[in-house]
Amino acid sequence: MAGPTGRGRSLGAALNDLLRAQVTPRHRLSTYSAKHWHAQLSQLTGTRRGYEALESAGLDVKSDTLIKWLSDPEYNVRRSYRDLIHTAYENVAIVPADPIPDHVKNGQFEISGLVKTGADERERGNRRAAPLRIDGSRGDWSDIEALWLAGDLRDDDFEDRFMECPDLCGRPGVGDCQLVVTRSP
Repeated sequence: MAGPTGRGRSLGAALNDLLRAQVTPRHRLSTYSAKHWHAQLSQLTGTRRGYEALESAGLDVKSDTLIKWLSDPEYNVRRSYRDLIHTAYENVAIVPADPIPDHVKNGQFEISGLVKTGADERERGNRRAAPLRIDGSRGDWSDIEALWLAGDLRDDDFEDRFMECPDLCGRPGVGDCQLVVTRSP
């Protein structure tokens, strides 16, 4: 039984496509684009989440000070306070990635397309050749997950780390590919 599918021009692109279809990647909210401390503070003080972020960042000022800051964008706010406002703003603007689910890490990967293993290069996953099957549960996903959660998992990084574990895939090189992950029964 076929599961979710990822497609791409490389193994890493197909893996990233598959993962992004399954879970939310780390991303920035499009409504958070203010650059100036005053605009950031104004936006933060408009929501409970913003106030919580200011508190978590360590901004501890009296309410009358906050009102003075909000009423005058040219108010002379100390650099340390501007840094705290910026930190709180970034903490609210960035949505963390969902962790990679176990059904992906423990999935059975079937790779179709041009697959190269050593000197052997051929089309896999067609009527003449079965897809390359890889047992995801045999791999070490810690580096991949760390990059994913940080929002830094590029296609080539994903492919390199996926291929680094000889128990997982025996180092095939993959061209155009379709990646299908099936859940274990």
